[in-house]
Amino acid sequence: MFIMEKEEKVIYSHQVAEFAASANEYCKYLESTRDISGIEILKVLQRLLPYIYLRGSLLPLLEPVLEEPNKKTVTEFDWTRMHENLLSKLGSNDPFPVIVSLGDPADGLYTGSISENLSDIYQDLKDFIVSYKSGNEEVMHDAVWEVLMNFEEFWGKKLLNVLTAIHDVLYSEDDTIADNEQNEDDETV
Repeated sequence: MFIMEKEEKVIYSHQVAEFAASANEYCKYLESTRDISGIEILKVLQRLLPYIYLRGSLLPLLEPVLEEPNKKTVTEFDWTRMHENLLSKLGSNDPFPVIVSLGDPADGLYTGSISENLSDIYQDLKDFIVSYKSGNEEVMHDAVWEVLMNFEEFWGKKLLNVLTAIHDVLYSEDDTIADNEQNEDDETV
């Protein structure tokens, strides 16, 4: 409990509040993309993702205080619904090459998915937001600890990979994303 008393104010710090605000904005935006085109989603995320990364990198290093991890709120159904919505908007622009090893690229080259990475990031950030909004300071504290650990190990890397893929889609000479959106419009008519 001594750790919690010493670090109690950290959960209300500017760094944590700014991160929580950016994470909340990301989650709310993705939840509202049903009627937004794929290209518009990517344009917004191109600006929002670097801010989330910056804010994540500034989170304070904490130690957990609870014995049990915080409850996960994003279900498999929620994740799948988010993924399918994004995938339908991105179409053939969804896959992108990822190198996971800085050694021999052939050892660590695989195909990533913009929609899958965005959905994974959503899951971690949404779980954080729900725990952080609980008002229980121990839960909030551990939410900050957990989201930072996941940032360092998982979603921080995914965010950087997907940001590169978004850049490639937005600045490529290929009009595939516009074609995907035209096909969606044709199907709804």
